[in-house]
Amino acid sequence: MELKVKIIDYGFSDSLKRYYVTYQVTGLGGDDLSKLIQRLPDPITVQGDEIHLNTYFEEGYYPFGTEDSQNRLEDYIAREELEMTAYLLGLLEDD
Repeated sequence: MELKVKIIDYGFSDSLKRYYVTYQVTGLGGDDLSKLIQRLPDPITVQGDEIHLNTYFEEGYYPFGTEDSQNRLEDYIAREELEMTAYLLGLLEDD
């Protein structure tokens, strides 16, 4: 398994009035892909062998809402991708 997580979009949704981050999850085999599809609580979209996962945040918890995050955006994106990778691996290990 070559699980890869990449942030492909983030910001504020005017229609939902919430902040969001969209993750692209790739590199999963059939069994792992099926497990995640069943276990992920957030809204997901499956496109072939990849998952697009939307996570929504209240303003105070939005990871890109501070001045520091804008000054060091690459660091914050990398951290969020690592945290989501760890979360997904934990879901795959739960049996």
